Amino acid sequence: MSLIPSALEAVLRYPYIDPVALQLGPLAVRWYGIAYITGLLLGWWAIVWMLREASLWRGTPFNGRRPASPEQIGDLVVWATLGVVLGGRLGWVLFYGIALCSVSQGTAYCHGLPMAFLTDPLRIVAAWDGGMSFHGGLFGVALALWLFCRRHKLEVLQVADLAAVVAPIGLFFGRIANFVNGELWGKATIVPWAMIFPRSGDGLPRHPSQLYEAGLEGLLLFAILQIGLRVFRLHRRPGLLSAMFFVGYGLFRFFVEFFREPDAPFLGWFSMGMALSIPLWVAAAYLFLVSLSTPERPSTQRKIR
Repeated sequence: MSLIPSALEAVLRYPYIDPVALQLGPLAVRWYGIAYITGLLLGWWAIVWMLREASLWRGTPFNGRRPASPEQIGDLVVWATLGVVLGGRLGWVLFYGIALCSVSQGTAYCHGLPMAFLTDPLRIVAAWDGGMSFHGGLFGVALALWLFCRRHKLEVLQVADLAAVVAPIGLFFGRIANFVNGELWGKATIVPWAMIFPRSGDGLPRHPSQLYEAGLEGLLLFAILQIGLRVFRLHRRPGLLSAMFFVGYGLFRFFVEFFREPDAPFLGWFSMGMALSIPLWVAAAYLFLVSLSTPERPSTQRKIR
């Protein structure tokens, strides 16, 4: 892409921040890890806050009975953390390391993958070298949530809705961490808010696509789900808020992929991020069908005072 000198002078300066927030001897505390922890803790706090709002649980199907207790949510956070980490890494290995790199062998992104997983199996678990998938993490959390609810005899869709309305908090902090790391940058552009990301290595002004995702998948999606919860009381139809989250994230991710530089070519202009939005829409369609076709019935959970 050809850029005139005046275009280069017009770009915003990338506010370089050291990815390592704190160095304690050999231990490096990175902003990315802080973002994960902050998202989980704030999500935990937000769910407990909602559970204590009596007005949210009046009338059918709750009749004063919350989907879970604050103590149960605290235990669920531990399960969800394992789901995020294990699912996120396994998802990256399957979706990007194997599926994407099978199509884009020889690109710098793949570094010999997927065959390198056979010659150096340690790379499968080497999350410290980068490589986490949101979609894999989402699947991991969903599995952890299902197992937890089954063990504690909780209504899966009711608890899933609680998780869905706070999930954008974690997405927001995760994308801000991507921006701090100067990774997952956008395509080259001459828009006035373009930035030159040092790690891109080519000196081209690019879309700050990490901030687009933070605003859409984080702030806007959070606002939409909160309006659905508090204004339209959509949680009275268990599964409806979870479906909205899947639709919203899929749409916003698909849209931003037009501005984000793909990790490696997939199917022409159709990126892996776009492809992974399709299963979310299928899951959303199923949840819409279940939530809208199931008659409201009183919750079986005990009343929490």
